[in-house]
Amino acid sequence: MSQADLDALADGVVLVGADGRVTAINEVAARFLGDAAVDAMGRPLEDVLALQDQDGNDWCSTNRPYDGLTTRTGVPEQPWLLPDGTEVLVVARIHRPALDQPVDRVAVSLRSGRGRARLDRERSDLVATVAHELRSPLTGVKGFVQALLNRWDKLSDEQKKLMLTTVSADSDRLSRLIAELLDVARIDTGRLQLYPRPSDAGVLVRRVVESVAAGTSRPIDLDVADDLPTITVDPDKFTQVVTNLVENAVRHGSGSVRIALETSGSEPSGVLLSVEDEGDGIAPELRARVFTKFWTGGGSGGSGLGLYLVNGLVKAHGGSVTIGDADGGGARIMVALPSVP
Repeated sequence: MSQADLDALADGVVLVGADGRVTAINEVAARFLGDAAVDAMGRPLEDVLALQDQDGNDWCSTNRPYDGLTTRTGVPEQPWLLPDGTEVLVVARIHRPALDQPVDRVAVSLRSGRGRARLDRERSDLVATVAHELRSPLTGVKGFVQALLNRWDKLSDEQKKLMLTTVSADSDRLSRLIAELLDVARIDTGRLQLYPRPSDAGVLVRRVVESVAAGTSRPIDLDVADDLPTITVDPDKFTQVVTNLVENAVRHGSGSVRIALETSGSEPSGVLLSVEDEGDGIAPELRARVFTKFWTGGGSGGSGLGLYLVNGLVKAHGGSVTIGDADGGGARIMVALPSVP
């Protein structure tokens, strides 16, 4: 590989010969290593690869690429620190002409640790989100159960029923959140499983609307067209999609919520579900971000996973989700699902 080819690579590369001296280095690696990479050709790898861990140990003495078992073919990716304290991820490939012969080449690759840092931040965000979302219903469950245990003989039957009803509702909320988190993980890893069967979309949507309407004072209007085609969906996942959309409209809107279910005009025929609110709407430049994890526009709370999950579940059914403007100025979210995915 020519020097021009090495310089075209996105990652930093340092090639070392059988004697442990650098035979090639590309621009990215030289930029990472700074002054240590000046006149790197022919110098020992330990002098050029100026990397240390948190304890001050250097890469070469820690990993000893020229020593060890003859079956050893590489050094797994590890985080190391550059002289300026920046983190890079380093991996190495060890080459031998044969298992009974010494190492003749070592290829060291370096790449920025920003991707790893971003992943760590996403994981931290997820932990913080889960902790926050679980704490609220758990606090309610614990409080009411404690009150029931301490004051059972002093509470009336109506008070007991109210407390137990609240505990049941909070338990359902916890179960649903856990199910959503599991589905998010399955969507991310491509392991989401669906159990589709012919379903009446009108029946499923009415059930969701009745359930959500029972817990809010905000008006929810539902318009279901006649002669809707039967769609083949996983009823539980479809219900999850509709629930997230309706609850999202209730949370972010300020007036009534309008839901329409009609036959899709595209081929193959299917159903088109639209959910409108009377909130501030979603600006066009933000609509691409709505379906990312942890998007919580409007400052109205929530886990920030609902619309990410909606998009993933709808796409898994062969459908699509689009965002537009409602007639009243709020947001209109439309879900199109074919009769057969």
